[in-house]
Amino acid sequence: MKEQVMSEKLYARDVYGKTLVELGKLDPNVVVLDADLSGSTRTSFFAKEFPERFFNFGVAEQGMMATAGGLASSGKIVFASTFAMFATARALDQVRNTICYNKLNVKIVATHSGVTVGEDGASHQALEDISFFRSIPNMRIIVPCDGPEARSAILTAHKEEGPFYIRLGRSKIPTLESKKEFSLGKGYIVKEGSDLVIIACGILVNEAMQAAKTLDEKGISTAVVNIHTIKPIDVQLIEDLSKRFSKILVCEEHQKIGGLFSAVAEVVVGSNPVLMESISVNDKFGQSGPPGELIDFYGLSANSIAEKAAKFIRQ
Repeated sequence: MKEQVMSEKLYARDVYGKTLVELGKLDPNVVVLDADLSGSTRTSFFAKEFPERFFNFGVAEQGMMATAGGLASSGKIVFASTFAMFATARALDQVRNTICYNKLNVKIVATHSGVTVGEDGASHQALEDISFFRSIPNMRIIVPCDGPEARSAILTAHKEEGPFYIRLGRSKIPTLESKKEFSLGKGYIVKEGSDLVIIACGILVNEAMQAAKTLDEKGISTAVVNIHTIKPIDVQLIEDLSKRFSKILVCEEHQKIGGLFSAVAEVVVGSNPVLMESISVNDKFGQSGPPGELIDFYGLSANSIAEKAAKFIRQ
């Protein structure tokens, strides 16, 4: 496979807003809901083009999710957006009991996930959101690695029946070039290697790629895998990786508990147990600060990944 490189930086939320407009022009059943954050989530792009199909609920996320379920039960394809913290923790009851229990056609696209929310601090930094939704039946979860993958995820969610959670960030992220075509539930190898495999999602795919370059220069041949779909996870790929590699390092901008690490471990322990390590937030809240500094502080940067991987491979 051709080695992957990073190029243009994009806001995934900008891509989301533009993709909503595309879908709005193609499908009159698409409606969009927001909780007074449309400028930040970029659903404002859709609101400007289709004001009659856009609904702002103010700071009332539970009401927004309940209404999303009602609209979906009437044949609409509903995109509901707010910050990741509010879409999950605050509206969990309505998402579970109204949307997922009834398998309704609601696509929750949340922005401002992880510590890279930055200065807004712990109250706004969703680090538990994947674990909240991963345990709910009928929910599918996608964490795109860049803008173009976010677009593919949104188009897929529009096409597929039932609930989705698509997790986007706040900051600009580099675009991964020449990547494999997006397929729901199918991860892929971004970079080949033979000594160690790094499995990552979201913005940490980029960090993992930079770390792999550093490790290669130190003589540690490192593979990088993008698992964009956390649920349903790519069981076959993970089982194959656990047979090829004796050590797996999982990287995510999320708590260690309940996220990508947990999902991968659940597959590995039932098929071919190998040693695993995690790059994640380990049972801590976030805090206020510039996104780059927070990535460093919580050990999520490329340097931190490379350092931990080098120690792991020597064990």
